Amino acid sequence: MATPKPRVKLPKSASAGEVITIKTLISHTMESGQRKDSEGKVIPRQIINKFSCEFNGATVFSCDIEPAISANPYFEFSARVKESGTFKFTWVDDDGSVYEDEQTIEVK
Repeated sequence: MATPKPRVKLPKSASAGEVITIKTLISHTMESGQRKDSEGKVIPRQIINKFSCEFNGATVFSCDIEPAISANPYFEFSARVKESGTFKFTWVDDDGSVYEDEQTIEVK
């Protein structure tokens, strides 16, 4: 599997108190642990099992992800921004790998 690549889309700027839409996607194969390979051996589970978004250190959105999620998990959610700052996005894989991305927004 190629290294998972997180992608995030949000506005570069907003007005104080504006509700913005945030879209995230991470390229990941999401193996459920229920399939078998050509030799009949179970393919180990490997999924992104946690996702979180923080703004200036405060949690905006977080969730636990179960094996039923599709490959390349996509999340879309809203957040109200009152000040300029940085969104930090974190995805955690079953093997302990952590994938992160940060995006800044300017509030006018």
